[in-house]
Formats: sequence, structure tokens, C-alpha cells
Amino acid sequence: MTNTFSHGYALLIGVGESAYPKWSLPVTVKDMHAIQSILTDPNLCGYLNDEQHIRLLYDAGATRQAIVDGLTWLKAQAAADTEATIIIYYSGHGWLDQSTGKYYLIQHDIEAVDIPDSAVSAQAFTEAIRQICAKRLLVIIDSCHAQGMATAKDKIVPIKLPTDFAQTALPKQFIEELKQGEGRVVFTSSRGTQSSWIRGDGAMSVYTYHLIEALQGAGNQPGDTVVRVSNLMNYLGKVVPETVQHEYQQAQIPFFDLATEDFAVSLLRGGKGLPEKGWEAVEADVAETMGRIIAGRDVAIASGTQTVDSSGSGNVNFGNIARAGEIRIENSRED
Repeated sequence: MTNTFSHGYALLIGVGESAYPKWSLPVTVKDMHAIQSILTDPNLCGYLNDEQHIRLLYDAGATRQAIVDGLTWLKAQAAADTEATIIIYYSGHGWLDQSTGKYYLIQHDIEAVDIPDSAVSAQAFTEAIRQICAKRLLVIIDSCHAQGMATAKDKIVPIKLPTDFAQTALPKQFIEELKQGEGRVVFTSSRGTQSSWIRGDGAMSVYTYHLIEALQGAGNQPGDTVVRVSNLMNYLGKVVPETVQHEYQQAQIPFFDLATEDFAVSLLRGGKGLPEKGWEAVEADVAETMGRIIAGRDVAIASGTQTVDSSGSGNVNFGNIARAGEIRIENSRED
């Protein structure tokens, strides 16, 4: 018998395919669906898998307007449910305009010749999130992928950024703005100009792989029945740097900032929690679950904005992966 995390809501954004093909980042879609699968598994995180609780934005659906609509949807859900716990996950490019100091999230329908007026500015993004009146809100930004991670004939190649733009993690000033308000927590997958690396098998990012391990109890203690913010922080802060150092001999140090109590973000193993022997007792089961997700055999389908075609004929081909009120976003040059 399992419970549900019935007050949980998630907006999951994996930009993936860009209207400007050289800026496409397909691994972000794999990451997004992996998180969806774990969140909506009734034997794991227990989020309800319906359009009232989960919304997905990816590939051609990850437009600027869709992001606006997604944040508006979250605002409405929080207003209707005073006990709401909200996760906003963004995986895609994040670029700093070094000439102005402004930071932009690069969504699908970007105009390559006019980033400032067509991208979602971090300032507008944070202002929209601050309108969401939830007691518990976790923002996860993975916006500094190693060398862009654009692919050409299965090879990873760097992308060329527009003049004056640099690829960086979310700047601290915007993190400070994001965490203003009750119950706000901000995670970024790396710091400064550090890269956010992808696993050697290309299945998903190192950060997301360990995040979904943590959502299954990797950072918990025996007897815990929920996964809290601190459980995620403690595990990610330890294993992400270790993995990246081992695989790439590079530094990737996740960043965490919060101004709230240590709240629960999901159920742990359907509310059953970790057994007396702790993580070691379930680690083999978790590894099996991760293997199914990587192979595309364990992807939950949400009735949100878009769904997964795991057969290989639709947006995401998991089968070829190796084992292993109104919110307004207004972008202008003065924002």
C-alpha cells in the first residue's frame, strides 16, 4: 500500500531542441523525463501524474510563451492549494551578456540575432517565480552544460556563442532574488564558469543522475519516510564533485541557497522509507530502476504539455541510449 504526495506540483523544463539547431541540447530532455519518472512513481516520490500536478516543457514545446504559461499555472496551483510544495526544474543553456551583466535562459524559440529581446531574462524569470505564493518552493537550475554539449555524428563539440555572451551558472545576484520570500530554495548544478558535465554514456547529466538517486533515498537515514531539502543537498554536494573529478578531472560543485526550514520535497519509497539497514539495503533496487530509466523502459507518461514516445519514433529515443492571477514576463533591454 503506497501513499501519494498529493500537494506536490512540478514544472519540468528540458529545452532540448533549439530553433537554432547548433544550440540544441538533447540531453536536457533525457534529464527531464528521468526526473518525471521518479517523481510520479507511486512507489517512490508519489507525485500525482496528471495535468493538475505535473507539466513538461521540451523541444518545440519549450517556448518562451510556454514557460510563461507554466509559471502562471504554478501560481494558480499554489493559490488553490495552501499546502503546495513546488519544484521548478530548468535544464538548458544559460548565458551571461558580459556587456550588460544580464543573464538569459535560452528557450526553444530563441532568435539567434537578438538574444536580449527574445530570450527569457533571469530577472523576468525570478520576478515571475516570486509571484508564486507557495510555502515550499524548490528551484533547480542546470544551465552550464560542458562545452554546450552540442552533438554532431555522436561527437560532443563546443558551440559558438554570440559576441559578448559567456556560458555561466546562474549568477549569485539572481539567486539572491529567487530565494526572497517564504519557503524558497535554489539549487544550481555548478558555480561560476564551471561546467555541468554529462555522464560518459551520454544517458543524462551527472547532476541529474545523482539528483534522482537522492530522490530515492541516497542521502537519507534508516526510518526516514520523506526526502527533504537537506537530504538532496548533502548527497549532491558530496557525490557530484567526486564523480566529475573521477570521470573528467574537472571541478563541478553544486550550489545551494535557502531561506526556509528543511521541508519535504517528496515521499521516500512511496512513504515506506528506508529500511533498518538504510541505503545499502535498497541500492541494488535503485540501480535497477536507473537502468530501466536509461534504457527507456520505465518512463512515466504525464498528461501535461507533452508526452514521451519511448519507441524511438517521437521526440525522445531512449532505446538508442547506451546502458549505464497572471504572470507576465517582459524582456527588454531595460529589464
